[in-house]
Amino acid sequence: MSKTTIDLDTELSAVNSILSSIGQAPVTTLGKLTTTVSSTSQVANTYENPEIALIYNILTSCNQDVQNEGWHFNKEYHVEVAPDPNKNIVIPNNYLRYDLNQNQVFKDKDLVRRNGKLYDLVNHTDEFDDSLYLDIVYFIKFEDLPPVFRRYIISKASVKAATQLINNSELVQLLQIEEATNRAACVEYDTDQGDYSFMGWPENTSYRGFQPYKVLQR
Repeated sequence: MSKTTIDLDTELSAVNSILSSIGQAPVTTLGKLTTTVSSTSQVANTYENPEIALIYNILTSCNQDVQNEGWHFNKEYHVEVAPDPNKNIVIPNNYLRYDLNQNQVFKDKDLVRRNGKLYDLVNHTDEFDDSLYLDIVYFIKFEDLPPVFRRYIISKASVKAATQLINNSELVQLLQIEEATNRAACVEYDTDQGDYSFMGWPENTSYRGFQPYKVLQR
């Protein structure tokens, strides 16, 4: 018996799914990406088709919003980050959220972002002599997300697109039902993958319930 294969969502197929949800025709390409530089030297990228550019921006913002919540697939604990030769720790673009690891013994630092670097509010400095251990939520590119999260992001973006572009409250409500269903699937996936426990066990551990054979060991 041959295995059935499916094509996973890409940014192009995601944009087409959003277009389809609001009654628009699909496209074969996202178009040419153009780059403009403003007077303040800020670079802005956009697609030549204004509608595609809008839909793509909605998809991107929803992708970031979902990942910013911090899920099992994009969150790592106790990550060591070392200062550069200037004693600064520059924050990479793929850091969505970060904080000192909760297992550190001394809570003598309070980290925030300032001028693109970590800044310590307690010691009033952005210079660090030693490495820090952070809990980090990373931004993962769309194609590397678990499929269930891609579907959730697409449905969330579809609701946002329908709200902004289509004056049809019934359509928005139907899309919201699909969004809620896909979010529930993400929560189930995250629960299965994360092996969470209300006991608050540290990372890389899990809780095992009572086993009858343990009585014989007493």
